[in-house]
Amino acid sequence: MTRADFNNLVHKISRKLYGLAYRILRDQEGSEDAVQEVFVKLWKMNKKLEEYDSVDALAVTMIRNHCIDQLRKQKFIEPGDSNSNTFALYRDPGPTPHEKLERSETSSIINRIIDNLPEIYRDIIRLRDIEGLEYEEIANKTGQNINTLRVNLSRARKSVRDEYKRYCNE
Repeated sequence: MTRADFNNLVHKISRKLYGLAYRILRDQEGSEDAVQEVFVKLWKMNKKLEEYDSVDALAVTMIRNHCIDQLRKQKFIEPGDSNSNTFALYRDPGPTPHEKLERSETSSIINRIIDNLPEIYRDIIRLRDIEGLEYEEIANKTGQNINTLRVNLSRARKSVRDEYKRYCNE
């Protein structure tokens, strides 16, 4: 492959390779480096390129493999390395113990507030928001018509909201 042919190949597929690299790495600079590395490898194997049916397909395979290798290397960076955000790789995506405790406390407070509501509001809010029943089912259980039920549910939620705000401001 001549230099001119190789330059034509570079112009023809560089955007395609960059797009694939970026989809895998999600990093502009890393994607540009990956494309550059693949073109260097292709140039070094210049004499063998004629053996391949599709140099484009070869380049796509090479860029994909290179990007996957880069991701594997990132996973094994030791914590404390000065390179980028290494701790982000080890962060548990779930809630922290502190967040779990806050949710538990909030849930406990809201349950106490609901317990202190008038019985009609307490029943409706539990059936709808905790048990997830439909309005028709709640209407059958409570004997209220649906419009009254909606009004009472709205009032119950407002009472809970107001009481929770009052509790938080204390």
